[in-house]
Amino acid sequence: MSQHRHPGAPGRAGAVPALPDLPEATVARLPEYLRALHNLAESGHETVSSEGLASAAGVNSAKLRKDLSHLGSYGTRGVGYDVALLVDQIEYVLGLTQRRAVALVGVGNLGHALAGYDGFAGRGFRIAALLDADPSRVGEEINGLVVRHVDELPRVAAEEAIAIGVIATPARAAQAVADQLVAVGVTSILNFAPCVLSVPEGVDVRKVDLAIELQILSFHEHRKASLTALPATGGSALTALPGGLAVTDTQEAIGT
Repeated sequence: MSQHRHPGAPGRAGAVPALPDLPEATVARLPEYLRALHNLAESGHETVSSEGLASAAGVNSAKLRKDLSHLGSYGTRGVGYDVALLVDQIEYVLGLTQRRAVALVGVGNLGHALAGYDGFAGRGFRIAALLDADPSRVGEEINGLVVRHVDELPRVAAEEAIAIGVIATPARAAQAVADQLVAVGVTSILNFAPCVLSVPEGVDVRKVDLAIELQILSFHEHRKASLTALPATGGSALTALPGGLAVTDTQEAIGT
């Protein structure tokens, strides 16, 4: 993943000297490490072993050490990682040294819940604006913010220096909202609508689809049920799949 480079990291000695190029999988795990580190710091821990941090973050220690080596952080033999320093390093790489303003578009059930969530502030984000196209929603106050009409997005983006847009609209409206966000200079979008957005090069989109996550869990439930249903003799029974294809229970269970 290509990222812009920075001449140097501010703050503590030993901080990351330049923004490294990181694998997407590593970027996805850094917030988990950061969450675990904050919990450790709140518990009074000044250092943590790779095994301890890996366990707290839910990954294996070899993967964690490789991820942190991309940041130039290798820990100290017999001591582990300096918790405060590692927090500084990860927050810098994730761009959390400044609080980023977020515009949330769509304040239906999901959007309303997101607007009322207090956890964003502690993670480096400020919900700066709530917008909706429904006139009945405009003027409503949620968590201290008044909902504005989505047509005010250009003014809101300029006034609040919006860095990230969150789309929590129905799928049919999501593309138009994405186009409006891009038009006002927003280049990072978090999309909760169940659809694929088309955006120009240089615009990053992260998609959160709760139904897809449930479908993946359903697969795992199906697989576990198939494993427990295998004949005790070790034989294989045929299972008819939609379309007429037949596979053995063993094949179904292991995905072959």
